[in-house]
Amino acid sequence: MDITPQAVVLPKETDLLEQGKYGPVFPKTPACYGFTIIADVKPGRAEAIRNYGHTLAKALEADPQLLAPLKLHYLRWVLFDDDTRFMYQGIFDTDFDKYTEDAIALFTAAGVNTAFENLEGFPEDWRTNPEAFVRFVREHHCPSFIEYGEYPYVTADEIKKALRVKSALSEMLDQLQ
Repeated sequence: MDITPQAVVLPKETDLLEQGKYGPVFPKTPACYGFTIIADVKPGRAEAIRNYGHTLAKALEADPQLLAPLKLHYLRWVLFDDDTRFMYQGIFDTDFDKYTEDAIALFTAAGVNTAFENLEGFPEDWRTNPEAFVRFVREHHCPSFIEYGEYPYVTADEIKKALRVKSALSEMLDQLQ
């Protein structure tokens, strides 16, 4: 099996992209799907975002599969400019429409809020109004123009499977010694 790193340059204009339920479907890249939003933090709410990060980390300790429906590879949250701005970056295996619907369903079913509620302009009715959630994300999305994958187009499930096979082979080899 040959794994060749790849990069893809993304178009600046999205008019020619396939249209999904919530607008242009950004193409899958060697880094999979994802988006980056940058938004202003509501005054005095930066600490609430940090606390939400701690809450999420604890929830994942209790249930490591909590975010599994989102098919995430990575999440990165950054507070910057003296905690007045927030960056959310997510890389995942599903297209934007599915990620959005899965995220709303997951948070609604779990009865939890989202850190985004601490951002200027985030819709209060996001649980029942996915279009408003999407509009917020698209308005604050900072699209990448190139994406690179060291192991291109490989899903999180494929990575986990490969690691399980590696572990099983290591265990088998250890038993042979």
